[in-house]
Amino acid sequence: MAKLWGGRFTKATNQLVEEETASIGFDQKLMEQDIKGSIAHATMLSKQEIISEEDAEQIINGLHAVKAKISSGDYAYNVQNEDIHMNIEAFLIEEIGPVGGKLHTGRSRNDQVATDMHLYLVEHTHAIIELVEATQTAILNQADKHIDTLIPGYTHLQRAQPVSFAHHLLAYFWMLERDKGRLQDSVKRANLSPLGAGALAGTTFPIDRHFVASELGFDGVYENSMDAVSDRDFIVEFMAASSLMLTHISRLSEELIIWSSQEFQFIELDDSFCTGSSIMPQKKNPDVPELLRAKTGRVLGNLVGLLTVLKGLPLAYNKDMQEDKEGMFDTVETVEASLLMLAPMIDTMQVKTDNMKQAVNEDFSNATDIADYLVTKGLPFREAHEVIGKIVLYAINHKKFLLDLTMEEYKEHHTLFEDDIFDVLKPEQVVANRTSYGGTGQEQVKKQLQIAKSHLS
Repeated sequence: MAKLWGGRFTKATNQLVEEETASIGFDQKLMEQDIKGSIAHATMLSKQEIISEEDAEQIINGLHAVKAKISSGDYAYNVQNEDIHMNIEAFLIEEIGPVGGKLHTGRSRNDQVATDMHLYLVEHTHAIIELVEATQTAILNQADKHIDTLIPGYTHLQRAQPVSFAHHLLAYFWMLERDKGRLQDSVKRANLSPLGAGALAGTTFPIDRHFVASELGFDGVYENSMDAVSDRDFIVEFMAASSLMLTHISRLSEELIIWSSQEFQFIELDDSFCTGSSIMPQKKNPDVPELLRAKTGRVLGNLVGLLTVLKGLPLAYNKDMQEDKEGMFDTVETVEASLLMLAPMIDTMQVKTDNMKQAVNEDFSNATDIADYLVTKGLPFREAHEVIGKIVLYAINHKKFLLDLTMEEYKEHHTLFEDDIFDVLKPEQVVANRTSYGGTGQEQVKKQLQIAKSHLS
């Protein structure tokens, strides 16, 4: 089969080279964007009287026919046509004859593929933002039900202070809110049109790049033709935002795994998001959060891979940049699949409130409140800290918790203790007393919930 670019060559492409350099195996995902861009380009060529209205109409109708036949399986991609652009052009010529060859006037595959990727990524970024909001909604649904549910808060994976479970969950809401903001911000730079930049230097034809950009829904055009065809910042930025978001999802997944373990028993994941063991019939494995935890490495690897490809490239287009697509597609598909599983998994998880309540009553996470109590009585914090450290050691040695100690035992450590210490030490009161803005006190959590909901309205 003759190449559409083969006029200058005297030998056929080596078969191995043909197979390795062809991208149709993966860039066929850009079929709809490629045809959309071609229709806008043909419309502009006619408007600018570069081709006739009749030719443009024939080309546009032909492109619609090609899209329908590809979708129905009537046209099969050919590796000898290398990529999605050449395959579609070959189908178009087969569909309408030589006039199909006029479509490529005033453009190059370099600006064509860049346009396709901009269109694809903007479309999928908007879809991912919707999935992020669905996950945030699932978090809010659980948080709404558990403002008064208490859970041990941890630092260094050691019990630190009791917190509202809603407060703990909302921390992930705000992580996702920042992720959403980064994705929204990335669209500003992704939603630019490179079409009309040609191979690298523009074109001699009187094209109207701004018209094409408007037709395709872009906010504007690249100001520099060399930058237009060589820029992949918009993909890197999307991958970076995705890597950070998957890192946040991985952290949440780790907590879901820990909380659902036999040692914690704070939650139980719905059966539909777990699997069993082939040998141990009692097992219920949290495979979905484990898989989500692992996906972070995959997405981060795609980011590092693309940065490595780009780091030494001179302007403008180089064949190395063919390696930008598979990582982009994989990142999009991984992020979308992860969010599609995460939201319903959070929505359907069972929270074991009794186990959480037992946990906060059987530790020393209320110790800081004794120190604060002594400070309100006039003792400097550093002195109070030492007093409480000794009380905790005393309680451990006597196999007691702080609420189990008697007033006499407290008095032995300091004379400032009064009967009201026992009210201060109740986990419910420990949480309620955290009234500072953004704290875990129930009233503050309710305010935080209202603010969080306003970000989704």
